Amino acid sequence: VIGGGFTGLAAAAELVRLGRSVTIVEAADQLGGLAGGFDIGGHELEKFYHHWFTSDRHITDLAKRIGASDRIVTRPTRTGMYYSGNFFRMSTPLDLLRFNAIPFHDRIRMGIAALAVRRIKDWRKLESISAKDWLISWFGETVYRVVWGPLLSGKFGRHADEVSAVWFWNKLALRGASRGSKGQEELAYFLGGFAELARGVGRYIESLGGKVRTGVKANAIVRQSEAILRVDTTQGAISGRSVLVTTPMPIAADLLESAAGPDYAASLRHIRYLGNICLVLELDRSLSGLYWTNVNDAAFPFVGIIEHTNFEPPTSYGGRHIVYLSKYLPTEEPLYNMNAEELLAFSEPHIKRMFPEFDRAWVKHAYAWREPYAQPLVVQRYSEIIPAFDTPLEGVHLATMAQVYPEDRGTNYAVREGVIAAGRIHTNLCAKDSCSTRDRVGTAPSLSTGAALITA
Repeated sequence: VIGGGFTGLAAAAELVRLGRSVTIVEAADQLGGLAGGFDIGGHELEKFYHHWFTSDRHITDLAKRIGASDRIVTRPTRTGMYYSGNFFRMSTPLDLLRFNAIPFHDRIRMGIAALAVRRIKDWRKLESISAKDWLISWFGETVYRVVWGPLLSGKFGRHADEVSAVWFWNKLALRGASRGSKGQEELAYFLGGFAELARGVGRYIESLGGKVRTGVKANAIVRQSEAILRVDTTQGAISGRSVLVTTPMPIAADLLESAAGPDYAASLRHIRYLGNICLVLELDRSLSGLYWTNVNDAAFPFVGIIEHTNFEPPTSYGGRHIVYLSKYLPTEEPLYNMNAEELLAFSEPHIKRMFPEFDRAWVKHAYAWREPYAQPLVVQRYSEIIPAFDTPLEGVHLATMAQVYPEDRGTNYAVREGVIAAGRIHTNLCAKDSCSTRDRVGTAPSLSTGAALITA
């Protein structure tokens, strides 16, 4: 298994549970992928903000499998929006009624439409529609201009008009399903951090005889013999009967280009990505009372302000207050390559405009984390370009976050796809080995397009 994010971890855990001999390799020095952590004064924190929705069952099942479900906590959260120099609470239906940045009749329409779109089941009908056109048709021009348009542009920049309605529909449906009895949003977190969960899965894999190798970069996949594949790595070759690639598509293309051919590699590169730059601030006090603030202000360089310690309390971090400032962008933009001090200096006047009392002295430490393949661009008719689970090289398979469709990326769906991939690999090997019927695992449902690892 190439890649130690949650797709690779879930696949390896399922394969060893089924009795397979598994080696998982991860180029970074730790497991978890985008959910990896770092140390702040003896406490661990995610490099990029993370949470789960209460409807996320696959990740919960994985935590239960390794005996860690008691570390999942669920809490109500406070969300809001910054627009036209003002903060608005947006946590409950009553908050929406008070949202006076739009006329009252538009607030009513927004609430009704938000409920209605969650009832849409056949997302395939949305594939040829842009998110912009679809949102305007449901919510109207005013709501789009004030609420959805700035978020779409803030997230995707110059690519905003290419984004499919399916992507936005899924976001609305998912958040709507993570609410309590009074309509407030509820989210879940893993005590000790997501990186600790990733390590726990790694320990589970090793306890069943699997091998977990971090700091090992895969360079190429080649056919060693009719039945054996070889993965060439920075620490020698690893041979096996099947290979599961869970890396972003450009990396998968590099791994497979020699053995599978340039045309296939080019098809993988059709999937485009945005990078992410995340400024993490360690403060001596809170910025606001909100956990998640959507910034609907084109002049502000970040699309969201996530005050993590308004969700997981400051006591978990030695009294520190943690704020994430997140921006998705092409990796060639100057902002992407700034270090922590440069990014803080760039951001300070913008933060002060939103929080006039803010002072640089509040910042005890600043960290900058970047990821070149943070967000696949889910364009219109996206299902037509998603690579299939099976590659042209027999025994080599793909399971990546770019294939989690119509859902978007996230640890919950990463786990789901990893388990499905493991089941398919195990079944394929059973067909060659004449496993007993009880050992055969069902395959994943597929789209009519023929993409083998796309599940609704």
